[in-house]
Amino acid sequence: MSQTIKIDQLADTVMKGMEEYAKLAVDDLKADVQKAGKTVKQQIESTAPKKTGKYSKSWAIKKTRETSDSIQIVVHSKRYQLTHLLEFGHAKRGGGRTRAFPHIAPAEQAGIEQLTRDIERDLQKGG
Repeated sequence: MSQTIKIDQLADTVMKGMEEYAKLAVDDLKADVQKAGKTVKQQIESTAPKKTGKYSKSWAIKKTRETSDSIQIVVHSKRYQLTHLLEFGHAKRGGGRTRAFPHIAPAEQAGIEQLTRDIERDLQKGG
């Protein structure tokens, strides 16, 4: 005995499956973004200049926006006035320049690479 399925029922079943897959994929992607943010923060803390240690301990992660299908986080320093000066160096009062301590850009690049790998892995495993 054969069973007939209406096209509408088939379409509804397929759509439910697709919606479930999309939800699982979004959850994985959000977790990947948060994991990459933690990696960036940890790398900045470990490579930041440590005269007193206050600057390297001042880094934090903040979730600035989250919807049902996206997340946005920011890794920032509470001592933000120093970030540009330390990353790129600056002019000294009597002439000359201070040494640059690149620590933000390499951490950002490592975070981007990690996020790319994690997203590719999650999409290959199927959500």
